[in-house]
Amino acid sequence: MNNILWSPDAAHIAQTRLHDFMQDAAVVSELAFPDYHTLWQWSVDESETFWDMVWDFCEIIGDKGTRILDDNNGQMYGAKFFPDARLNYAENLLRNPDGRNAMIFRDEQKAQRIMTRKEMYDAVSLWQQAMIDHGITKGDRVAGYMPNMMETIIVALAAISLGAIWSSASPDFGVQGVVDRFGQISPKLLISVDGYYYNGKVIDVLSKVHDAQTQIEGLEKTIIVPFAGSDVNLKDLHNTVFQKEFLSTYTPKDIAFERVEFNHPLFIMFSSGTTGVPKCIVHGHGGTLIQHMKEHQLQCDIKAGDNVFYFTTCGWMMWNWLVTALASEAILLLYDGSPFYPNGNVLWDYTSAHECKLFGTSAKYLEAMKNERMRPKDTHDLSHLRAVTSTGSPLVHSGFDYVYGAIKEDLHLASISGGTDIVSCFMLGNPISPVYRGEIQGAGLGMAVDVYDDNQQSITIGSGELVCTKPFPSMPVCFWNDEDGARYKGAYFGQFDNIWVHGDWVEKTEHGGFIIHGRSDATLNPGGVRIGTAEIYRQVEKIEAVKESIAIGQDWEDDVRVILFVILKSGWELDSNLVKEIKTEIRKGASPRHVPAKIIPVSDIPRTKSGKITEIAVRNVVMGRPIKNVEALANPESLDLYKDIAELQS
Repeated sequence: MNNILWSPDAAHIAQTRLHDFMQDAAVVSELAFPDYHTLWQWSVDESETFWDMVWDFCEIIGDKGTRILDDNNGQMYGAKFFPDARLNYAENLLRNPDGRNAMIFRDEQKAQRIMTRKEMYDAVSLWQQAMIDHGITKGDRVAGYMPNMMETIIVALAAISLGAIWSSASPDFGVQGVVDRFGQISPKLLISVDGYYYNGKVIDVLSKVHDAQTQIEGLEKTIIVPFAGSDVNLKDLHNTVFQKEFLSTYTPKDIAFERVEFNHPLFIMFSSGTTGVPKCIVHGHGGTLIQHMKEHQLQCDIKAGDNVFYFTTCGWMMWNWLVTALASEAILLLYDGSPFYPNGNVLWDYTSAHECKLFGTSAKYLEAMKNERMRPKDTHDLSHLRAVTSTGSPLVHSGFDYVYGAIKEDLHLASISGGTDIVSCFMLGNPISPVYRGEIQGAGLGMAVDVYDDNQQSITIGSGELVCTKPFPSMPVCFWNDEDGARYKGAYFGQFDNIWVHGDWVEKTEHGGFIIHGRSDATLNPGGVRIGTAEIYRQVEKIEAVKESIAIGQDWEDDVRVILFVILKSGWELDSNLVKEIKTEIRKGASPRHVPAKIIPVSDIPRTKSGKITEIAVRNVVMGRPIKNVEALANPESLDLYKDIAELQS
C-alpha cells in the first residue's frame, strides 16, 4: 500500500533553503547527498562541520570563535558548542531594522496592529533604556505574565539585549502556578497585562498579580501593559506602574547589545510534569538561536518575508520557537484568544487574509476541526499556504488524512516532536522528502536520534525509547538552583550511561521516519509487553460515537491492565454494543494486548496548559497517588472524575 500523501517535485526542491545547504555541504564534504537521510547521517557523523556550516549559512551575527565543540572528554553532560563565541540572541532577531513588516497581531475583538522592523527596534530601545535605569544587568531575571502579543516580544528582547534572562507564563495560569514558576527564579521585574480576552469574555489578571507579588522573592517592580481592562486601578498593587509611565522619559536610540557567551542563559522555561514543582530549565543564547534557525530555514523552509503563524501561548515553548523566526526576517502572525470564537473560522480568516506560509498548531486543534467538520480548503484562499506543522501530542494517521482532505492537498505537513527540555525538536519534517501517512519524516539535522530497546541496543525497525547519543547545541545549559547538576543528570542521563533518554516511546519505520506512541513513562505494560497509548487512540478515533479518549495502565493482580476512559459525543451512551465495537476495533487495528479491560465514560480529560492530555495524572488518581503539581493543568477539576471509581475496584 502506498502511504505517501505528499511528495515535492524537483522544482519545489530546487527552491528550498535545504537544497541550497545541501549544495554547500556537498562541496565542503566532497560527498553526494541524494536524499535527506544521507544528509542527516553526515550531519551527525560530522557534527562539528555541520554546526559550523549552519552558523555561516544562517548568517548568525556574533563572534564565532575557533572551536566548535568542547565534548567534555566524550560526555554529553557538560559538552559545550562554540565555547569561544560571543553573540546576543536579540541582536540577531532585530537585524535590518527597516520598513518591512515584523509582526501582525490580532485578538478576539478583531483589533489588528502591524509593526515594522524599525518600529519594533525602536520599541525595544525604549524598554532597554528603562531597564538600564532600573538597574537590570546581565544575569538578572525579567518575567512576563503576558498573552501572545507584540509587547511580550518587545519586552523579552529588551531584557535579552542586556544579557538578562527572560521567563514567561501565560495569563491563564493561576496564582499558585505563577508562584511555583517565578518564585523559584526571583525576577526583578514582572510585566503583566491588566486582562485578556477569551471566548468572548474579559478575564481579569490584576487580582492574580496582586496575590502573586508578595510571594515572589526579589521582585522590585511590576509594569502593567493595558490590554483588556477597564477602569483599572493600581492602588492595591505593590510598586506597580503602567507601561506609559515606565517609558515616558525615553526616545528611541541605537541599541547597545551585550554580547555574551554561547551558553549564557537566555530563557528559563518550566516543565509541565504533574509531580512536584516545575523544573526550571535554562536555555542559552547560542544553542537556542542556532537550533531554531536550523529548524526554521532547513526543516521548515522559512525565508525572509514569509508570514509565519503558530497558535500558542507564552507558557509553551512553541512561543519561543515562533519568536526566533524574526532572526530569519520572517513576519510573525500573532493571535491571542480562543481558536473557536466566534466560530472555528477565526484562525483561518486571519491567516488567509495575511497570506500565511506556515500554519503551526497542535494535533488537538486539528482533531477539534475534524469534529466540527471544518473544511478550510472550501471556505478560504489558501493558495499561499506551503506548510502545516503539528505538535503537542502525536498526530494520528487519520489526522494526516484530514489535513490533506480538508485543508490542502499540495502541502508539506510536518508532525514535529521535541519539547521544553530542548526548546526545539528531535524529530520533524523537511521540505524535500515525501510525507508518509502517520509518520514524522525524520530526525532533525545534527540530532543523533535513535530508538533503543531495554538493553541499550539500537532498533532498526520497531518501537523503543527515544534517545539521543551525541551532544547538540540546544541541550539545557542547566536547571536553575541545581548546583551539582544532579536533577539535570537524573532527568536525562539516569537510564542509560551517557545517553539522553527523552521519555518518549517511539517506533522507527521502514521509511526512516518515526511514529510516537506516547510517553514512555506513561507507556502501558500489560503482560510485560510495552505498548504506547497512541496506538489505542488511533483505533478509538475511528469510532463514530467517541469524541476523545485517554488510556492508562492500572496495577492489578501483579500485572497491569489497560483502562480506557472515553468522552462520548452527544446522543450516545456506553452500552454493551458500543463497548464491543470499541474493543473489536482496538483488537483488529492494534492487537489483543491493546484491548482495555475496562471502558469507562467520563465528561472531561485533564490537560496541561499546552493542551497535552496527562495520562500520568489520571493514572496517579486512579492508583490513589498524590498529584503535586495540579497548577500545571488547565482543568484540574477534571481529576475528580477519576477518583474512587467503583468499577476500577473490581
